[in-house]
Amino acid sequence: MVDTAPRTSERTAPASAPAPASAPSEIEAKLDVALVERMLRGSYPEVRLEAREVAKDPQFHKVDGLSLDEQRERAFAQMKVQAANGFQLRAFPERLGGFEDAGGNLAAFEELVTADPSLQIKGGVQWGLFGAAILHLGTAEHHDRLLPDAISLKVPGAFAMTETGHGSDVASIGTTATYDPATEEFVINTPFRAAWKDYLGNAAKHATAATVFAQLITNGVNHGVHCFYVPIRDAATGAFLPGVGGEDDGHKGGLNGVDNGRLHFDNVRIPRTNLLNRYGDVAADGTYSSSIDSPGRRFFTMLGTLVQGRVSLDGSTTIASALGLFIALTYASQRRQFASAVPGQEHVLLDYQRHQRRLLPRLAQTYAQYFSHDVLLTAFDDVFSGRADTDENRQNLETLAAALKPLSTWHALDTLQEAREACGGSGFLAENRLVGLRADLDIYVTFEGDNNVLLQLVGKRLLTDYAAQFKGATGVDLAKFAAGQVAGRAYNEGGIRRVGQNLRDLAGVGAGIEALKDHDTQRALLQDRVDTMIAAIGAELNKVRRAPAAEQAAAFNANQDDLIAAARAWGELQQWQAFTDALDGVTDAGTRTVLGWVHSLFTFSLFEKHLAWYLTHGRISARRGQAVSAYINRLLERLRPHTLDLIGAFGFEPEHVRAPIASGAEGIRQDEAMAYAANLRASGEAPVDEKKLKKSAKAPRS
Repeated sequence: MVDTAPRTSERTAPASAPAPASAPSEIEAKLDVALVERMLRGSYPEVRLEAREVAKDPQFHKVDGLSLDEQRERAFAQMKVQAANGFQLRAFPERLGGFEDAGGNLAAFEELVTADPSLQIKGGVQWGLFGAAILHLGTAEHHDRLLPDAISLKVPGAFAMTETGHGSDVASIGTTATYDPATEEFVINTPFRAAWKDYLGNAAKHATAATVFAQLITNGVNHGVHCFYVPIRDAATGAFLPGVGGEDDGHKGGLNGVDNGRLHFDNVRIPRTNLLNRYGDVAADGTYSSSIDSPGRRFFTMLGTLVQGRVSLDGSTTIASALGLFIALTYASQRRQFASAVPGQEHVLLDYQRHQRRLLPRLAQTYAQYFSHDVLLTAFDDVFSGRADTDENRQNLETLAAALKPLSTWHALDTLQEAREACGGSGFLAENRLVGLRADLDIYVTFEGDNNVLLQLVGKRLLTDYAAQFKGATGVDLAKFAAGQVAGRAYNEGGIRRVGQNLRDLAGVGAGIEALKDHDTQRALLQDRVDTMIAAIGAELNKVRRAPAAEQAAAFNANQDDLIAAARAWGELQQWQAFTDALDGVTDAGTRTVLGWVHSLFTFSLFEKHLAWYLTHGRISARRGQAVSAYINRLLERLRPHTLDLIGAFGFEPEHVRAPIASGAEGIRQDEAMAYAANLRASGEAPVDEKKLKKSAKAPRS
């Protein structure tokens, strides 16, 4: 079963604390910014602070306006500095100079997004993919022979998994590695154009070796995808080695400091010992062996060791969303537009309800993502540290990562675009970073797994767990379950619940919304949506369980969109649960009140987003549906005075932000403009407004 219970790390489990004091009034409520900042840093506060100090260094900052070659060389030079200073050591074995701190490694990596996403991703390719493949798919012999040069950057590397013709469908890649027992070598080939390795970071220019994923063939049997260490360039000249070829992917929509390229192989021979053989090996005579008998399970186990990419993207994009909101909300708190009732003053943008509606719900979701990411990161470290490395925990980790990475990466693009628009023309200037961040993060939604494909994997897991409930069930059991489902539909769709709600809602919106503010009710509504969607899909697929394969495939395809929607709903439930657990641990009354409003804004925004589903399935009445939107507007009013504290808790310093419109300069300009207008009025030399002159002329004389 997918584990949805709250995860508590031994490192961060809070001591028993007294119950929070009674909630202060809206006027008295105040956020303890330092407390919330510590909460947002999660299970690795010191690591994150250290990484943020690195990210403040100007030598690691993105510089706009550089040529493609200049961007690439700058990113490579930045990596060399990091390697010399040991920034990359956390994940690697202690005997090789590392710290064996899997979770801390990702926490540090995520913080680099504020410096330069190209540096972050290029380093991620080197140490998080190329080096990690050697670490997790190789054995001690590979670690001793290959890892030191990968860690030190003496051997820059590429991670050659994706192919032009097969992106997320790794199992179907076309590259082959055929064993030749006469020479004890593997022969690597890309037999057709679509099998070329593509979009590979470091491949266009800097990589001298690659971890290449290929179909392992020995003694005429294809044993599926395995990973091989393949030298690709002469380190001295940079020229491709015999049989290796490639192309430059050229300019991209973002991340142009990363030299993405293509690789192809024509009878490239490598020693048998260059097979990274932790999960599958080939003896000198060509005999294949593996500790995992099932080819499918072996494949998913090998790919599961590389889940850290998805985990780190969830954290990185959450930080990027926070940075975009920090810029946009700081600007909105200073920028004035359109005359107010006060002479000589204009309205602050953030006082407009529509501006609040655009940004504050996204702020609430970003808070939820901080807390859910820490749950994910803790689960990752529990598995990869060995403390809780079981098959079930690995599967749960992979499912959670596959659910959260799509939500956070899509949220980042949506948030950065809305932040850009909310800043008007200033947001479009490269110097204010919003357009650059969005461009660089665009690819995050499709690498490390296309978001829709990942959600389909989550949906399949949910279906598997749903079906497991009926394993061994009798016909009587199934009949009882079906009857219960019918009764549930009659209750929800037949109007019984709606009538009850309508009677209660007559007391007014306030009374109608109280039930939805209860955490147990919220969880029930969010969980019910997942359960109902999965049950409906399961019922449809059950109709064709004995049908021919083609008919079953057609039925699955007909329900694919609903399955992905259910997986998104499950991911939202995990975010909600993590936020709720974090809120439950807050004892400072003012902080609990303000964070409670943020939590409510996140939750009610989910209800509003999916209101059509809740209405059509009878879970929420039309009257209460109207109350949802009205309550969101009320929450915006409550949170407006606390907005700067909420973004202040992100802990960004000026060196992280580097956006002139968030530097305070806009406030200075606005103060100058108001002072000028006030002085002009006081001087008595202000010109008369034409409209006032005409109005005065029309006024009746006494």
